[in-house]
Amino acid sequence: MKNTSSYFAHARRIVIKVGSALLVNAEGGVRHDWLQALAADMAHLHAQNCRLLVVSSGAIALGRQMLGTGKKRLTLADKQAAAAIGQIRLSAEWQQALAKHSLNTAQILLSHDDTETRRRHLNARATMMSLLDRQIIPVVNENDTVATAEIRYGDNDRLGARVAQMVSADALILLSDIDGLYTSDPKADAAAKLIPEVKAITPEIIAMAGGAGGAYSSGGMITKLEAARIATRAGCNMVICNGTEKHPIKSLLEGVACTWFKANKKPLHARKTWIDGGLTPKGTIYVDAGASKALKRGKSLLAAGITKAEGQFEKGDLVAIADPEKKIIARGLTRYNAKATNSIAGQNSREIESILGYCDSDEVIHADDLVLDSAAGDVEESTPNTESN
Repeated sequence: MKNTSSYFAHARRIVIKVGSALLVNAEGGVRHDWLQALAADMAHLHAQNCRLLVVSSGAIALGRQMLGTGKKRLTLADKQAAAAIGQIRLSAEWQQALAKHSLNTAQILLSHDDTETRRRHLNARATMMSLLDRQIIPVVNENDTVATAEIRYGDNDRLGARVAQMVSADALILLSDIDGLYTSDPKADAAAKLIPEVKAITPEIIAMAGGAGGAYSSGGMITKLEAARIATRAGCNMVICNGTEKHPIKSLLEGVACTWFKANKKPLHARKTWIDGGLTPKGTIYVDAGASKALKRGKSLLAAGITKAEGQFEKGDLVAIADPEKKIIARGLTRYNAKATNSIAGQNSREIESILGYCDSDEVIHADDLVLDSAAGDVEESTPNTESN
């Protein structure tokens, strides 16, 4: 397998994800010695001409102490209040730690819509690229002060992957409380073995995470695999490594045990990468066997191949596409809402106008707006991964 040095050999844009458990101690304070050691690691990378971004959790953990809530479960309003308090301190801690190495920082708070809405996605990318061009390190977190339980990332693993995809990063480092992906839960199975490299995220790999209910790391291994899917499909290598000890990136560069996820050789181009990374399809369109085969050959989705639509989606929304066995095979941006899609399901494209009274497009989802699931045999064109459209 490739070693860590080979993965870093050409990495010039790197995203580092830091979880709350690494940054904040049990008493709700910052682990200053650990943060200073990580800042020194980052300064070393910066001196090697790497451009860095941090995706950092910790705002709620830092802010809840001032609310006086103790250890009790927080309501949504309490979480948002804690985030409002803690975000100021979190940003200041990063600024102070990196300033000791003459590195400047900027705070960026992203909501779910900032990456899921195309125009806002491009605006956020432009801001981050401007900062990176000036050698300023963006410190990114989810905007928990306004995010609701229903519309949010819920974890910074996937946010880290979305940011990596957004800025066309070369590597995404997930600092975790575990060495990497094991064949099974190492806490429950003494025979579990660490997997040093994953070349493709197959159903067998996903099964090793144990599902959402059996995930075996604090952030959830299943969410880390979802992050790996987003990042690798965008042409970004990703690593899960243990970040609990001081100087975790130095240890990574020295060859500490970890799991690397290899980037796709043919990454999706910018627009399809954005579609592929979308986290919340608004509905599902079911297709017949013929349409399923056509999609896998790179064709558009026509009304004739649709059997039904579920969900409350509108024109332009992201939807999932499922085959006759109800397996998700693709996702894309629909050109018709759910009601219209059901009305024209199974019909020839020539009949759309007579059925609906209008025809916005002969295709329900055009091939340019459609991305196959990685397990469905996606063979995308090798277009440079740049955000120009």
